[in-house]
Formats: sequence, structure tokens, C-alpha cells
Amino acid sequence: MKVLPRRLRRSLATPGADGVEEPILEPRPRIIQAEALRWIQIDEPRLADRLWLAENFGFHELDLEDVASRNQRPKVDEYPDYLFLVMQFPRYDKLTGRLHAAELDVFVGRDYVITLPNETIVPLPQLFERAEAREEVRDEMMTKGSGFLLYEILDRCVDASFPMLGQLGRKLRDLEDDIFEGRSSEVVRDLSNAKQEIINFRAVIRPMRAVFRSLERAKQRYLTEELDIYFDDLTDAAERIWDVLENFKEIVEGLEGTNESALSHRLNDGLRILTAVSVILLPLTLIASVFGMNVDFPGGESIGTFWVIMAVMIVILIGMIVFFRRRGWL
Repeated sequence: MKVLPRRLRRSLATPGADGVEEPILEPRPRIIQAEALRWIQIDEPRLADRLWLAENFGFHELDLEDVASRNQRPKVDEYPDYLFLVMQFPRYDKLTGRLHAAELDVFVGRDYVITLPNETIVPLPQLFERAEAREEVRDEMMTKGSGFLLYEILDRCVDASFPMLGQLGRKLRDLEDDIFEGRSSEVVRDLSNAKQEIINFRAVIRPMRAVFRSLERAKQRYLTEELDIYFDDLTDAAERIWDVLENFKEIVEGLEGTNESALSHRLNDGLRILTAVSVILLPLTLIASVFGMNVDFPGGESIGTFWVIMAVMIVILIGMIVFFRRRGWL
């Protein structure tokens, strides 16, 4: 076991939210051994886990600092004897109803793969438990080298994005139905939420594409030429997700424009009706105002004059209503 320098121990110790240094507890690695390959899983790595990695593997201290950080950009760092990957995958939080990025840090060596998710990433826990419990799963995933195991892990995590895309697509179709069924006012917030979800999804997938392209160019011994087709498949999957998101972006922008047009049309209908009613009542108001003045006028003392005025007002009212109806304004 390597002795960890005190300076490195201090560099790995990160203060907590209250400014107090994180205590050094027991490390929590879970290890699956299959022939000459180990899969080590450490969920939400703490200081003790990072110290354990530094002591047992001698990883670069900057990589271990990246493991401690929660705001790393996706990347691939190549070293003579290992690869360090920072990946992000979309994760839907049911409590907040928002989609965000979940980080997965991975160390890949000739005889080991170490996965360090900072939160639960579907379907990584289930995949690890299956490999831990079933020998045939271990034989299938871990007998072709660390590069193939890395592909299996990344492939399952990428594939988990497609059900999210399906759910997002159904949400957009429901919004389209709501708009054309006359519920434009009710779907404004839902449209905004869907648009924000697409933006967050794109923010996760965009850097993932660059990382997969970098993996294709990796020349380490554990990423052999035989694995090129597998990592090319990862790149294709990321591109398919990106294409779908581009399509969803155009759809939600089109739905937003359609919804605004529907709301404007409804507002114009209301204004048109109010305008027509005001124009119809205008001559009637004028006649009533003229004959309501406190002055003498011919026939002002006759009851018949009142009925004549009322008849004229009714004729004007009916005539204007018929005119507006023929013009399609009512």
C-alpha cells in the first residue's frame, strides 16, 4: 500500500457546507472480482474513499480533487497507465419535477474499472448488483477486458436516456392536443417546463458527444482496436439522442408559437365582438342622448313620438346586427 503524503491528504480534504472539514471515516468500496479484472463501485465518494483510492492506486491528486468536486465538466484525461473520465447523464428528479445532470467519475486501468457516481444513476446500481450476484453476468461483462466493461457501463447509462426521451415526446404530444382542444391558457406553464427540460437535456448531452469522440481516439492498451466498433456505437447513440432533442426543440418552439397564435386569436375574437357591440350601440346611444336633452322638440308631448323613436332604434339595431353577421364580424 502506498503511503499518502500529508500534503495530498490536505488537498483532498474539502470543507463541508458549514465550513467544517469533512471527517475521515471508513472507505466504502464494493468490489467484484472476475479473473484478472476488478469492478470497484463507490457511491457518493467521501474523503475516506478518495484517500483509499490515492493509497491503493496512486491516481493523480488533481483527478481525486475532480472526484470531490460536484461541478466538473465532462472530459477524458489520459495517463500512461489509466484513463480518468468525468461523465454526466440526465437524471429526472421526481421531487422537483426537473431534469438535471448526474455526474459519474470513472477510472479505467488494465485490470480494473472504478465507478464513482455522485448520486444514483439509472441503471448503474442494478447492473452492479446483477454482476455481483450472477456469475454468467460477470462472465459476459468482465472477461473481455476493462475496455469492454467500460463500454457496457456507459452503454447502459446512455440507453437509460431513451425512456426519458419517450416520456418527453409524449408530453409534447399531450401539449399539442391541449392547444388544439382550446386549452391554450392552461398549457403556458407546461410549455415553459417542457422547454426548460429540453434545454437541460441538451446541456447534458452536448458535452457527452465530445467525450465519446475522445474515447474513440484513446490509444491505451485496454481500449484496443477491437473495441472501436463498440465505442463508435456509443457515439452513434449520443448523436441519436442529440438529433431527437433537436427535433423536440423545434417542436416545442413551434408549439409555443402556435399557442401564442391561438391566444392572440382568442383575444382578437373578444376584441372584435366588443368592438361590434360598441358600434351597434353607438347610434342607439346617440338617438337616446339627443331625445333625452332637457329641451322642447316637435312631438315631445305625444306618446306616439316615444314609440316612433323606439321603432327607429329597433330597426337600426336589427339592421346593424344583420350587417355585421354578413360580414363575419359577429
